[in-house]
Amino acid sequence: MSELSVNHLLGIKYLNKKDIQLIFETADHFKEVINRPIKKVPSLRDITIANLFFENSTRTKLSFELAEKRLSADVINFSASQSSVKKGETLIDTVNNILSMKVDMVVMRHPNPGAGVFLSKHVNASIINAGDGAHEHPTQALLDSYSIRERLGDVKGKNVVIVGDILHSRVALSNIYALQLQGANVMVCGPKTLLPKYIKELGVKVETNLRKALNWCDVANMLRVQNERMDISYFPSTREYTQQYGVNKALLNSLDKEIIIMHPGPINRGVEITSDVADSDQAIILDQVQNGVAVRMAVIYLLASKIKH
Repeated sequence: MSELSVNHLLGIKYLNKKDIQLIFETADHFKEVINRPIKKVPSLRDITIANLFFENSTRTKLSFELAEKRLSADVINFSASQSSVKKGETLIDTVNNILSMKVDMVVMRHPNPGAGVFLSKHVNASIINAGDGAHEHPTQALLDSYSIRERLGDVKGKNVVIVGDILHSRVALSNIYALQLQGANVMVCGPKTLLPKYIKELGVKVETNLRKALNWCDVANMLRVQNERMDISYFPSTREYTQQYGVNKALLNSLDKEIIIMHPGPINRGVEITSDVADSDQAIILDQVQNGVAVRMAVIYLLASKIKH
């Protein structure tokens, strides 16, 4: 069997095209598994995985946990808000204490960009980055690309626009890397205040007019406004943001073609998309959630197969 070129999943920028292909083919197999009456496989019975979440997360954490249990791994959940981290314990101390319990793999979400890379250099376990600050969220980008591939047959050559709060989004950066690696054309769209200064250097198109962006694209990935990461006001009001960058059914119906709508969740209904869009046939938001489990199973399985017991 071919294997990944990496021992950790720290960010999309460390992967190559073959890695993504292998993850998707493995996810195809696991998608079949999770749609069977018995959804478990004994693949990782001897592997112990610790989920370390130093930032709140519901969907990603549940998705990883489900993926691990479907593979029959032993799972330890660690929430930093109730831990010794509050008492000043360092990241390495925390992880080393957990690793001394003979953990093979760590899934970590951390508010600091690069936390996973730092950890991978200091501890002897396979690290999966479940989001580091506003930097990367590799498994989200993989499941997004996988969902596009499932609906449109291929990612290559497709026009994908990422709309909204690009500045604070780890999903946007990982998606840009993943889509470009697979040969898609990428555009970002949002208010100038929510577009990073370096964005053009990433080789993406930039558009501030939503209608133009939607007419250009095959797929629109709608991001929520991350109010929790904002210390200043980036636009006059939520109402004004919605008028300029919110997608409703009337707007979709007025386009020249039918496009696909994605959202990494959680959705602010009525802000970036209305309920009639979120619940329409054009939205593949629930497919993304289901695919998230299959893709995370694939990543965990492929990394675990590189661990020498």
